[in-house]
Amino acid sequence: MINFKELASTYKTPLYIYDLNYMTKQYEELKEAFKGRKSLMAYAIKSNSNLSIIKHFADLGSGADCVSIGEVRRAFLAGIPSYKIIFSGVGKSDDEIREAIQKDILYINVESEAELGRVELIAKELGATCRISIRVNPNIDPLTHPYISTGLHDNKFGVEIDTAKRMYIRANNSEHLDPVGIHFHIGSQLTELKPIYESAEIVADMVRSLQNIKIELKFFDIGGGLGVKYKDEVTIKPYDYAQAILGTLKGLDLTVVCEPGRFLTANAGYFLTKVLYEKQNGAKRFVVVDGGMNDLLRPSLYKAYHKIEAISQSRTDESKADVVGPVCESGDFFAKDCLLPILEHNDLLVVHSAGAYGFGMGSNYNTRGRSAEVALKDGVARLIRRREEFEDLVALEKEFLVK
Repeated sequence: MINFKELASTYKTPLYIYDLNYMTKQYEELKEAFKGRKSLMAYAIKSNSNLSIIKHFADLGSGADCVSIGEVRRAFLAGIPSYKIIFSGVGKSDDEIREAIQKDILYINVESEAELGRVELIAKELGATCRISIRVNPNIDPLTHPYISTGLHDNKFGVEIDTAKRMYIRANNSEHLDPVGIHFHIGSQLTELKPIYESAEIVADMVRSLQNIKIELKFFDIGGGLGVKYKDEVTIKPYDYAQAILGTLKGLDLTVVCEPGRFLTANAGYFLTKVLYEKQNGAKRFVVVDGGMNDLLRPSLYKAYHKIEAISQSRTDESKADVVGPVCESGDFFAKDCLLPILEHNDLLVVHSAGAYGFGMGSNYNTRGRSAEVALKDGVARLIRRREEFEDLVALEKEFLVK
């Protein structure tokens, strides 16, 4: 049982709290599901990029799925070896591509013909051969929120099958490209198995067609996106997920690469915020807290649901309230019409399922410092990122201040 009052007293609020034991359990369950075949779990750093979190997964044997050179650097800092690091993302700059090639990572996931051309040119300039995978867009509806759908032709990610085949032929004929993998990722927060199976089947068939023209791949990168329970979602069991994927790979000698993020971290995280006061506008009740949309953006961005628990001094009958922060935007809220008891100054609210896409999507809007982060392991709390102070926010500006 987490002692939120003690953590608030020690580290102040707003505060992110992460349960590392829960992350270990999730990682081991997913890894076990794929035990029947060679596999690599490559933690999706974008879900929670704190160095201590990345190192925790590195210590468990994880690789890293990165979507910027900054994330690649974080992976190295946290101790993930180069041969377990993948660099994905639509808009890689020349400098990012160059550094990834020089660091000799496992492979770069290529998202377009234009990008393939840049990777080839830069590898040639470096006198190197770059291992690549191509992200295939199977055009399967993932049945998730449109903002986190990535596998349709309407999305910016990946290339269609015919384009991918042309790219593989070009890469195979190049002195500076080594096509070693194929990649697909149809979306995040997936709770339906059928679209995953259908996508894997399409991509596995493409691997077989490439074999027919003597292009032999080594890695079958299934992306991530396995959904978690925020409210009442019925989620996919890791074993069923793995069996659906593996069922499409009969006769293929491939290492499965999985890129879990949310599945590992979401329900391991809590956002702790303090009640400042309540206010009433006509019939509308507001609970004003010290955390804001700059700390946790998901409710404002996606209208995402997060369970909110009151740690109240005096429990009373619950009534509906909007939980809002101090940021100067009407969109600054954590919940609308949430059932809560009457709350007093310094009561605490715990926002659940905040371990993924929480702190990482934060900002300094309204010149607000980002919160501290704390990790719990075996019941012991440890600060893994200090709270930002005003001097941190202006440090990059002060020397350029116009006189």
